[in-house]
Formats: sequence, C-alpha cells, structure tokens
Amino acid sequence: MARRQSRQRNRARGTGAAIGGIALIFLALAALGILALFYFTVTPKPKLDAASLCPIEGPRGIAVVLVDTSDDLPEPAQRQVLGLLEDQISELPDYHKLDIRVLDIAGSRSRSLFSKCNPGDGTGLSEWTDNPRLARMRWLESFRQPARDAIKNSLTSAKAKNSPIMGAIQDIAIDQFSSSAAQKVEKKLIVISDMLEFTPLYSQYPSAGDLSYQRLKRSPAYLKFRTDLHDAHVKIEYVQQTQVTIDTVRHIEFWKEWITDNKGVFDGARRLQGAR
Repeated sequence: MARRQSRQRNRARGTGAAIGGIALIFLALAALGILALFYFTVTPKPKLDAASLCPIEGPRGIAVVLVDTSDDLPEPAQRQVLGLLEDQISELPDYHKLDIRVLDIAGSRSRSLFSKCNPGDGTGLSEWTDNPRLARMRWLESFRQPARDAIKNSLTSAKAKNSPIMGAIQDIAIDQFSSSAAQKVEKKLIVISDMLEFTPLYSQYPSAGDLSYQRLKRSPAYLKFRTDLHDAHVKIEYVQQTQVTIDTVRHIEFWKEWITDNKGVFDGARRLQGAR
C-alpha cells in the first residue's frame, strides 16, 4: 500500500515537472516571437556621417533652395520666403538633405550656405532602446538652428547687375543630382527669383530681344549652361518686377521649357507678393 502511494506521488511529480517544462518552452517561444516581431517591424536607424548628418550610403531625398541675391526682395515677398523656408526645415523627412544656396554671381554658379540632412528630432524613438532627448538636442543644435541662420544670410542682397540663374541651376544639378545615389531618390529644387537671366552670353531684358526659346538656342548660353536635372522637380517662387516691363506669362513659359529641355519636371510657378 505504502509502495503504491509512493509510486503515485512520483508519477504526479513527474507530470507536474513535464507540464512546467512545457510551459517554460512556450514562454521561451513567445519571447522569441516578440523579439522577432520587434526585429522585423522596427526599421533600424542608419549610420550617419558626422559632418553632413546624412546616412553614409547617401541621403534618402534632396531638397535644394536657390535664392537669387542679385537684388533685394520686396518686404512682403521676404516674409513669404521666410515662411516657406521654415516649412522646408520643419517638414523635411528624416535623413533627407536640405541645401540652401545663393547665386555666386562672379562665378556664374551657386554657393551653398547650408547643406545637411535632417537627423531626426527624436519623435517616436523608444526610451528603452534610444535616447530621444539626445536626438532632439542634436536636431536643434546641428540642423535646425544652423539652417535658420543660413535662411537669414540667404536674404542678404549682393546688389549685382548680372543674374546667372542658368549657371546656378547647372551647378546644383552637377553637385546634388548627378551621383548614382542621388539619381535613386526624390529630388526637388525651389528657385526664389525674378528669373531675369542676365549674363554676357544671354539676356532676358527687353532691349536684348524677345523671350522665345529659339533665341536662347541661337545664343552660346544654350550649350554653355545645358545640364541634366535627372528628373528633379523644380518650382519657381516668382518675384515680380516693376523696373522691367516683361510678359510674365511668357517668361514663366520660357522657364518651363528650359527646365523640361534640361530633363527636369516643372512643378509650377507662384507669384510672390510685392514687387521689386
């Protein structure tokens, strides 16, 4: 009798141990499942270049803003532009590059005042696996504030007669849109200007001739400034002129044709308020 009870107790212990072991296996499998789900659903953060704050394999998108500094912006237009550029900073997706440029009038090129990627402001980062506070500080100190400083500097007029807009856009296309990495990502260019091209090779002032595209094609400027925008989307923030009488509708059509001819996508033109 005692022997039978001992066997029953041993059997019960064995059954309990087996159930406990099975439960541990299920718990382990559940934990592995959760880890696997976390691994496959959470996008790993890219490794960033310390200077540009861009992923080392290249930015995931490129936004360039070119400000024509050959003359002062009218005060209403200046306020509009400040708002537009603030929007570019705040709405730029993580790991996309923002490049703020002005005309390099002497060199018929452009000059970059700020060129960095948005490293992310810490929004959505986990307190457990990341440091959202540190990410926010880096975003403020290394991206947002320097970009704001560049915006202020971009609105300082150089007071020049020449306005090499085609040369500046060609320069941007070569610098920012031509690499194999850049050709794979979204690209956009915003030009803030009265768009009055004026160089020794070609001028859009009324005294120089009409605004037909054929006149440009007959000039040496056509080949000199020809470029490849690699399907970048180009939008014009059009500064209106009072000092020069020009058919603004035909003028914008000219630039639409030039952008398309140079393998860009024309995203339209908006007339800024006020006039020079």
